[in-house]
Amino acid sequence: MPLKSMTGFARADGSHGPTRWHWEVKSVNGRGLDVRCRLPHGFEALEQDVRKAVSERIARGNCQIGLTVSREQDGNALQINRDVLAQIVEAANGLKQEIDARPPSLDGLLAIKGVVEIAEPEETEEERTALFKTILTSFRTVLDGLTEMREGEGAKMQALLSGHIGEIERLSGAARSSPARSVEAIRQRLAEQVEKLMEASSALDPDRLHQEAVMLAAKADIQEELDRLDAHVSAARDLLSGGGPAGRKLDFLTQEFNREANTLCSKSNDTSITTIGLEMKVVIDQMKEQVQNIE
Repeated sequence: MPLKSMTGFARADGSHGPTRWHWEVKSVNGRGLDVRCRLPHGFEALEQDVRKAVSERIARGNCQIGLTVSREQDGNALQINRDVLAQIVEAANGLKQEIDARPPSLDGLLAIKGVVEIAEPEETEEERTALFKTILTSFRTVLDGLTEMREGEGAKMQALLSGHIGEIERLSGAARSSPARSVEAIRQRLAEQVEKLMEASSALDPDRLHQEAVMLAAKADIQEELDRLDAHVSAARDLLSGGGPAGRKLDFLTQEFNREANTLCSKSNDTSITTIGLEMKVVIDQMKEQVQNIE
C-alpha cells in the first residue's frame, strides 16, 4: 500500500428522479481526522453515514464536504399563502388612515416574499430512503476520487523522501570514511594543540594535559551518532515500504535525524565533518517539509 498525501480534491454529480445533486470534497493537512460537513436543509440525516464513510477511508487530514441539491420544477404547483396575504391586506387597510398612498396592486402583493409558495410533491418514506441511498453511493464515488488523488500525491512524495533518505545515508557514509576520523589525523591534531599549550605556559603538567586530551578525543568521537543515523535510515525505509499511515512516525524520525546531525556538528573537530553535518541538516529540512503532508 503506497503512502498517501493529506491533500486532495474530488467532485461528482448525480440524479435520482427529479432530484439533482453535486458533491464536492477536499482535504488538507491536519494533526488528526477532522470532518466538516455542509449539507442542505432536509439532508442532515446523511451526515452520520458520510462521516463513517470518510473515517473508513481516511486516517488524517482536515476534510471539508459540501452537498448541493436541486429539484426539477415539473410536478410542482404554485399556491397562495392566504394567511400571509390576509395579514398584508389588513395591514395596508390600517395604514390608509395614517398615510396617503395608493392601495396595493395585485402584482405588488404577489411579489411579497411568502405570499406565493411552490408546493413540492410529497415524498413517501420509501422514496426518500431510496434517494438518500443513491446520494450516499454517489458520495462513495467521490471518496474514491479523493483517495486516488491522495495516493497519487503520496507516490510522488514517497519518491522524494526515498531520495532524501538515500542522501542522508550517503552523507553519513562520507562522515564515517572521512580521513579526519583516522587515528593518525586525531593524534596529529591533538599533538599540535598540546604543543601550542606547552609553548604558551611551561607550568602545565604534561601528564595532566595528556589525560585531558584523551578525554576530549573521546567526547569528539561521532561513532554513536553515525550508528544511530544508520538505524534511522533503516527505520525510515521500512516505513516507506510498509504502507499505511506513516506521517507521524516519519515526522518523529526527522526530529531524530536532525538531533544526530546537530550533535555531529557540535562534536566535530574538523571542518570536513562540520560541512557534512550542515549538508545533512539541509536535506533533513527538505524531508521534513514533505513529511508534513503525509497521512
